[in-house]
Amino acid sequence: MALAKAATTPPGHCFVKRTFHKPVYCHHCTDLLWGIIGQGYTCEVCNFVCHDKCLKTVVSPCSSVASTLVKTPVAHCWSEPIHVRRRHCNVCRKKLDDTLALKCEVCEYFVHVDCEDFVVPNCKDCAIFILDKTLPQVVQQHHWREGNLPANSKCVVDKKTCWTAECLAGLRCEWCGYTVHASCSSRVPETCTFGLLEPIMLPPSAVSIPRTEVPMEAIIGVQNRRKDTLSRESRSISEEFVSEGYKARESEEPAMRERSKDRDEKDEEVVKVFDGNSSQRRRMFRPITISKTASVAEFLTAALRAFHLPQEVGNTYLTDASAAEETELTDALPVSKLTRRDGKRPAVFLRYREKGNDEGQIHVYPSRLGGAVGVEHTVLPVTSHTCVTEVISLALKKFDLPDANPEDYRLVEVMLDKGVSERVMENSERPWELMKAVARESVRQMEMMRFYLQLAKDPHGSNIALFVGNLPPNLSQRQYDNILTDILGNAAGYKYSSIGPIYYEYGSMVITYEDSDLAVRAFYTLRESRYDDKTLLVMLLPNVQPQLIPDGVQPLLVFVNVKSGGCQGLQLIHSFRKLLNPYQVFDLDNGGPLPGLYVFRKVKSYKILVCGGDGTIGWVLQCLDNVGQDSECEHPACAIVPLGTGNDLARVLRWGPGYNGGEDPINLLKDVIEAEEVRLDRWTVVFHVDEKMEDKPTQTNSTAGSTSEDNTQIFVMNNYFGIGIEAELCLDFHNAREENPNKFNSRLHNKSVYVKMGLRKMVSRKLCKDLHKEIRLEVDGKPVELPPLEGVIILNILSWGSGANPWGPEKDDQFNKPNHWDGHLEVVGVTGIVHLGQIQSGLRSAIRIAQGGHIRIKLNSELPVQVDGEPWNQAPGEVVVLKSALKATMLKKSKIKRRNTESSLQGPNGDRDPAEP
Repeated sequence: MALAKAATTPPGHCFVKRTFHKPVYCHHCTDLLWGIIGQGYTCEVCNFVCHDKCLKTVVSPCSSVASTLVKTPVAHCWSEPIHVRRRHCNVCRKKLDDTLALKCEVCEYFVHVDCEDFVVPNCKDCAIFILDKTLPQVVQQHHWREGNLPANSKCVVDKKTCWTAECLAGLRCEWCGYTVHASCSSRVPETCTFGLLEPIMLPPSAVSIPRTEVPMEAIIGVQNRRKDTLSRESRSISEEFVSEGYKARESEEPAMRERSKDRDEKDEEVVKVFDGNSSQRRRMFRPITISKTASVAEFLTAALRAFHLPQEVGNTYLTDASAAEETELTDALPVSKLTRRDGKRPAVFLRYREKGNDEGQIHVYPSRLGGAVGVEHTVLPVTSHTCVTEVISLALKKFDLPDANPEDYRLVEVMLDKGVSERVMENSERPWELMKAVARESVRQMEMMRFYLQLAKDPHGSNIALFVGNLPPNLSQRQYDNILTDILGNAAGYKYSSIGPIYYEYGSMVITYEDSDLAVRAFYTLRESRYDDKTLLVMLLPNVQPQLIPDGVQPLLVFVNVKSGGCQGLQLIHSFRKLLNPYQVFDLDNGGPLPGLYVFRKVKSYKILVCGGDGTIGWVLQCLDNVGQDSECEHPACAIVPLGTGNDLARVLRWGPGYNGGEDPINLLKDVIEAEEVRLDRWTVVFHVDEKMEDKPTQTNSTAGSTSEDNTQIFVMNNYFGIGIEAELCLDFHNAREENPNKFNSRLHNKSVYVKMGLRKMVSRKLCKDLHKEIRLEVDGKPVELPPLEGVIILNILSWGSGANPWGPEKDDQFNKPNHWDGHLEVVGVTGIVHLGQIQSGLRSAIRIAQGGHIRIKLNSELPVQVDGEPWNQAPGEVVVLKSALKATMLKKSKIKRRNTESSLQGPNGDRDPAEP
């Protein structure tokens, strides 16, 4: 948020003195307005309310000028319309309760659906890499957002409460979490240090994205983005420069006429205002209520306020939209002279005066030209004959770059109305004539129009990567190349410059383009294509510049399985995108872990946070195995937010039995920072089917294994491996979930299904009875005699079945104290369903059988088995469990209990007055 400096003139507000008939709070100091009459002032455009004493110190800009104060506009990533409580609209400042609203997926910006037309495009700028800028030259600025502060927030300057639920007040930095009163913001140091999250933050200065028309949602993978805004749209004055979405329509005319009957009795008139030809064609307008005795100036002022336009906009006038011939309103009492057709309300056009107006001014901003430019923007005088080439030359002089070659730069036209749209201008175009043409379509869009001078060469470079998934797995590179060529066509405009890496097991790959326009064409072509009845998954990937990551910072790569834990995964990904850089947060629904691991492949040291169940963790570790050798950081440490049903690995590493949504996501990230690294043994499980059974291949449910030519299947085990009754119960649950996946969306329901299935097993035929006669066990080369059993469990961690410890408490026997990094496995047995229930309830332990680092099991018949919760029926043969060469470094939550702190993200010096040196 851009703030105006405190001055005698409030920043763009249209204040009038008001008498309030209910309790009202000042939006500047948050105190109650006292008195009987004339308690304070309110802005007639944005509804800002303040005391008389606060009037001259207001720094929050009016919505009519807020967009003009934004230096680098960034469009918001809107959610679907939802109901949001205990929040205020950032445009009209009113409560959002009981009305449909939109929220930004990246920052704390909330807005009524009806106010969407006037949003300020000031979302967090999360990718600000500048070519040739070194780490010491990088200065991160605070990104202030007004209102909707966390409860009990205190100002970092005066330590007083700056939060209120009564109005939109107070400021919060979207990066470091500092909260301040608006009047205290000038005392906060300009440099933002990211607060307590600095050790895991991916700095925006280290991220670059190609200059394309692909919206941010498609890059960070926001799923619930409205489809119409992700489609490609042609640029033209009649289509691109339209006043989209002005909420009042011609169809609402009868209701509006009914509501305004009492206006006639009060000598007032409701008038429809169109701000140009496009809004009139779309029959979308802004209604205003105006006195029938209002002058032309008062009428014009009301029309400008309706479109949130600055009152100093000159050369505007009104015309009668219903008259046979459109003429300027000049009568002393213009409202009474308006034409009324068929009993409809009168309508006017808000017009820009073009006649005789052959010269004017345009605003030109530098677009990441480096530290040599010392001005925020310049205002250039232009005429109807001034072309883009002349504007570039003039701007270079104004930006103190007189020796720069104009041919190395380009001028970009940027529109800030309802988001941010950009277009590279041709050198022969005339900006002033373009602005006048835009004004005919929409006066508001002319006011929201500006120009940016940027290098013709994209700082992102010529390496534009597209991740492509949902292709058949385990094909050759030539086959993948042929598939993509068939989809994209043989035209040179679509052919990529390189392909790779290819993730054969997953049917995924990265293709690279050298030209951004070609990459965009391919992006939209591929994402609308299907192969083998599957829609292709396509993502445009950002670049991370590792040289701009400060020493001591280990960026956190976050993976969220949004399907885990009900809707908790979705809530977490929203929170992490706002707390961190959204380019370091990945939705596993979009290509799994591979896109994120590719983006971080050049980062020398980073951490991973996996939000999901044990299966999700195994998935991420498996992908790490595949890409580790091609990455600078082969073994990043992994932390866990448990969203699954069992969460056994998370329990062992102290991350808890399951995230229930009660803990603040900020505290989860603090725990990751404080966690200690530990090693996790990993094991290879090899299944070899007997020769006589090779014509009947085993059907597994797991994607974590591989199959060789001799029908040998290989899996990596992280937690445990089971044979018999326990695996049979797991298989029944898996099959039930496959039949009705929508029913298995909560931890409690899943566990209740397990209990019901266990009870049925007690009275049904026992498939695994006398299991000890059907298998032969060998540990470290020595045969082990088995007691009567119905199940065998091989443990790598001391948690199984949602937190039970089958090995049991420590006791004096021949076995060593186990852990998950000692290079040994623990083998235990269970005698039946009742024994399983007793183990899970903590009443009994399993039967201790053996410990060892190399286990061989002979299966004499087909038996249910499971590896890390993935079950199937295994044909007779041999199973070998041996230590894997693959490594895993995990993060174990610290035992240290953090003292109660405020919910802000202040850094280590958060208790110090930030205004002090």
